[in-house]
Amino acid sequence: MEDLTEVYNELIMEHSMNSYNKKRLENADYSSIGHNPNCGDEITLELKLDGDIIDDMAFSGHGCAISQASTSIMIDVLKGKTIKQAREIIKTFIEMIKREITDEEELKKLEDAIAFKNVSNMPARVKCALLAWHTLEDMIKNK
Repeated sequence: MEDLTEVYNELIMEHSMNSYNKKRLENADYSSIGHNPNCGDEITLELKLDGDIIDDMAFSGHGCAISQASTSIMIDVLKGKTIKQAREIIKTFIEMIKREITDEEELKKLEDAIAFKNVSNMPARVKCALLAWHTLEDMIKNK
């Protein structure tokens, strides 16, 4: 059986190199730019809502493998969720990266985003993993 870390690494590489979420979104309701001045990563996150449900999301921009994969996986995890559910998942992801949550049951709601759990051991990569999550958090805070 493959080591879980290996599976997570493959998932991150797959999303960083071949993200089907990296595109422009026609008729987006909201758009926001996220920028990490430390490394130059920059994304534009686009969001389309259907009532309070995230109907679609997409991103464009450039950055390291971690920021690109984290953005793509975040989109996969949050598509179809309500704004309330999305806020909760964002909060859990941020707390996982900051090592404030380690309970495996609690982390299950992150689905594939749990692949970034070990980023908390790499302080220089934390901002890369959080870029999209903070960008979306700011975008939906008043929705």
